[in-house]
Amino acid sequence: MKIEIDKNGFYGKFGGAYIPEMLYPNIEELRDSYLGIIEDEDFQKKFYDLLKDYVGRPTPLYFAARLSEKYKAKIYLKREDLCHTGAHKVNNTIGQILLAQKLGKKRIIAETGAGQHGVATATVCALMGMECTVYMGEVDMERQKPNVERMKLLGATVVPATSGSKTLKDATNEAMRQWINNPVDTHYIIGSVVGPHPYPEMVAKFQSVISAEIKKQLQEKEGRENPDIVIACVGGGSNAAGAFYHYYNTPGVRLVAAEAAGLGVSSGKSAATTALGKLGILHGSRTLLMQTEDGQVVEPHSISAGLDYPGIGPVHAHLFDVGRGEFVAVEDKDAMKAGVELSKLEGIIPAIESAHALHALNQIEYKPDDVIVINLSGRGDKDLETYIKWGEY
Repeated sequence: MKIEIDKNGFYGKFGGAYIPEMLYPNIEELRDSYLGIIEDEDFQKKFYDLLKDYVGRPTPLYFAARLSEKYKAKIYLKREDLCHTGAHKVNNTIGQILLAQKLGKKRIIAETGAGQHGVATATVCALMGMECTVYMGEVDMERQKPNVERMKLLGATVVPATSGSKTLKDATNEAMRQWINNPVDTHYIIGSVVGPHPYPEMVAKFQSVISAEIKKQLQEKEGRENPDIVIACVGGGSNAAGAFYHYYNTPGVRLVAAEAAGLGVSSGKSAATTALGKLGILHGSRTLLMQTEDGQVVEPHSISAGLDYPGIGPVHAHLFDVGRGEFVAVEDKDAMKAGVELSKLEGIIPAIESAHALHALNQIEYKPDDVIVINLSGRGDKDLETYIKWGEY
């Protein structure tokens, strides 16, 4: 079975573009022009030059010796936490800011949960001298204060979303509303593999640099391009899409996605979409969505602001639907333990999002000689307050 997107933006039955009429010109412009722009030789040179000289790519593929000894496997960490801005998000914002310039846009808007995408967007807007407005849930602004201040320092305007659960879903709603009201001069840099086509595939393409590097680096370290298992955390799923991208159609490589179970899948305080969701429309695409019997969105919960989302990107919904991806639900307490464990075993404090992926090692079966790559999507600086409140270290 081949994993690919069709001309209408569907992975199987998931994807598409379900948008208000006011946004149709924007989406049509993007859909008709983005591939031609991003595959242009000049664009590619600018993109990869910035990834190298500004972002600091390639990021290391680090053999975690002490973690490997404990879990009895060969475990490598893809160090996206070492990117400029502290997470993988900047790979996509570099690509989209160059695209926005080509399209003649003057303003940039974005949504953010944990703040990493907001910081990455504010960073590239400062780099390119473009106006930037970031929408962020009021709850997330409180629990991710350092990133709010970073965005402001970089010159962005941070607008709180005060409706609903005041988290990522609501920030996305506000950004969409703003885009509808300013469709001509504004480009919306969506931070994950969500939203109307072509965003899910476009973001995945920009993030695919992650798996392209993994293949090259594993060849150097292990004499093989393909690991046995790739593990990544999934909210919307941009870091996982990047880590999985070049392995979608390599059946010998297991793709493991760690979702946020919050206080437990059955607790009513969870964000484990594949366990709890059903087919629905969210933020412009058909995907798996946590919802009530009458179709109202269920408020998600996760200790991690970046995974606190009631849906999942359509590519991940498809991977789950056809059985290509293995999805595990990781509770808050277990993610926190995994984050503390990595800190003490390897001297690397991970983002709490990434800690969910680390804990998946306890929830899957593997062999002692398996080569496992875990995508360490971000660093834990932004989460120190949460670690301190947790206190169990």
